[in-house]
This record gives sequence, structure tokens and C-alpha cells, in this order.
Amino acid sequence: MEEKKKLSQTMRIDLIPDTPTEPVKGKRVIIAQPTQRHRSVQIDLAKDAVVRGADSHYQELLQSVYDAALITDLEGRITDFNVRAMEFLQYNREEMHALTIFDVIAGANESLIEDLSGTLEGERFTLIQAYCIRKDGTFFPSEIAVNKLRLDALHLCFFVRDITLRRQAEEMLRTEHNAIQNAGNGIAVANLEAKLEYVNPALAAMWGYEDSSELLGMDVDALLLDKEKAAEMVEAAINDNETWIGESIATRYDESVFDVQVSAACNRNSDGEPVGIVFSFMDISDRIKAQEAIREAERHRVMLESLGAACHHLGQPATVLLANLGIIQRKIDGAEDVVQDLVQTSIEAAETLGEILHKLNTVNEYKTTQYLDRPDGSDSEENRILDI
Repeated sequence: MEEKKKLSQTMRIDLIPDTPTEPVKGKRVIIAQPTQRHRSVQIDLAKDAVVRGADSHYQELLQSVYDAALITDLEGRITDFNVRAMEFLQYNREEMHALTIFDVIAGANESLIEDLSGTLEGERFTLIQAYCIRKDGTFFPSEIAVNKLRLDALHLCFFVRDITLRRQAEEMLRTEHNAIQNAGNGIAVANLEAKLEYVNPALAAMWGYEDSSELLGMDVDALLLDKEKAAEMVEAAINDNETWIGESIATRYDESVFDVQVSAACNRNSDGEPVGIVFSFMDISDRIKAQEAIREAERHRVMLESLGAACHHLGQPATVLLANLGIIQRKIDGAEDVVQDLVQTSIEAAETLGEILHKLNTVNEYKTTQYLDRPDGSDSEENRILDI
């Protein structure tokens, strides 16, 4: 049992402490089907194998391996290889025979062979993360599996896989993850049951949580006050295959509320099947307040303009009324006291009206005050008048 466990272990060696100074040039696309030129090379290799007395099945297996395969002796000299190795490294057949494994793996030296020989005594495989060097001096990231191979003597077999595309995908994923983690908007990923599986720090801060992990497993509708709208966005994203965009009211951890703009889109796997929902939340409380302030300012402006227009239209009739009452007062010197009192009070009322119109015409801020004191102390829009 212990021996079986030992045989199943894999040692890993990293030979990439720093990225090579020479850049990796573009994406190298390897064609799975060999070209006519490679078929002829394969035939030549097979002929050489016969000359060397190699087993035909061994050569057939070596040439059919998808990864680049390099066979070396215990001093690192390359003794055999497949067509894929020539494609990867861009050497011809004669040049390949003149190489050592140290010419292929960047940073490798004789100590690598010593380490491999010692490691492979107790391990079935050793995995190397390294950069390989092409004939033109460019590099490509690789993953190399090494094991022992017994032919006429003990050899080492290196299976080299070009992981350029995988490395680029990993770097892109790392970049995207950093972008999401540091985004100003709150971003969340939920499963098909609308339970949160990932939230970024911005969302946790927006809802008043100290740690993002506190939100994991929570239903999305727990974030929003309007449960029907939450169900609507989930339905639109998963079943209707639509991106839902709208506004709602959210509830923080301390039960305070704020306005958010929400975007919800279906999250799909590589086969195009729905696996969940991606949400983006933006706190729009300041925008809502600014819009309300603009509306209020506009309302005040309209009211002030209306007051100015009313004063203009009422001012002339009030002036005429006051003048006519003055003339009447002078013409009724012998009239009864009651008539004189009526005229006098009318003149005073007209003067008061003039004063009010003057005050209204000079108002530059629209404020209201309570009109009547109600027994219950309540106040309403209907019980308020302009404060002049």
C-alpha cells in the first residue's frame, strides 16, 4: 500500500523565478494534423530508427504523442524526439540531434539532471514549470512531465506542453478578478436559486457589511425592499434571457434604505447553459437627491414667477380702486357717517392690498408657513400658505 502511494506521487520543479527578458512572440497555433513535410520527416525518423535497430512500435508511439517528446541520456543529450518537438522548437532533424535539454529549457543546467535522477528514484513523474527556447531565441511557457525510460540504457523522457494560451487565459482571469475586486460598483454572482455565491468589497460596503463572506448564501431579494421587483429581475435574466436594468430601493444591514440602479444578466457556462446571474449595483441616492433638489428649485422658480405675474396684473386695478375711493371720499363730505366709514375702510383695505402686492413682488425665496393651528397639531400641504 505504501509503495502504491509512493508511485502515485508527482514532484514539481519550477524553473521560472523571473519571466525571460525576451518577449514571447504572439500565439503559436499548432496544427493537430501533420503536414506533408512532417509526414516525410516522420518517415525519415522511422528509417533512422530501423537503422539504429529501434522497435517500430516505440517509434510509432513516440511520433503519435500530441505533446513534444524529447528523449535524453543521463547527461542531457537529446537522443530521440518526435515531430511535435520540431514544430515547437523550430529546429530541423539534424539540428535537433545536436541539442541538449539545457539548450531547450531556459535556466536548466547539469544540476537539473541530478535532481531528476534523484527524484525519479522514488517518484513516477516530475512536473517542471519552465520557459522553453525556440531556435529564433523566443520563449514560450511550458509544462514538462519527466519520467524514466528504459531502452538499451536508462534514459529520461521529457513531454513538453506549450501553455501559452493557458497562461494568457490565467493572466486575463487574474486581471478581470482584480478589476471586479476594485470596482466602484457593487458586483455579485448568484446561482440559479438566486443565492449569492460571490460579492465584491464594494457591494459589501454599500450594504454596510464588514466582510463580503457575510453575504454569501443570502438570497438576492434580501438586498432589496421591493421583493416583487427582485423576482422580476431574476425571471428576466434566467428565463427570458434578457438583461434587466432598472431602479429599486435597497435595505442595508442596519435596515436603512437607499436607492440603487440594478443590472442583472444571465451567467452561462462554456456550453451556453445558464448557471446563475451576474448583478451590478450602483448607489444612486445622491443622484436621486440631486434630481429632487432640481425639481424643487424649478417649482420655486415657477411659483416666484407666478407671484410676479399676479402682482403685475393686480397692481393696476388696486391702484385704480384706491384712486377712485379717494375721489369718492372728497365728494361725500355731507354724507352720512355710515357711508363715510364704509369709504374709509375701503380705502384702508385698498392700501393694505397695495402693501401686500409690494411684498409679494419683492419675494425672492419661496417659503410656506402653517395657516391654521389644528387641535391635533397635525400639518399638511393644504394647511400651508406663502410666508411673506
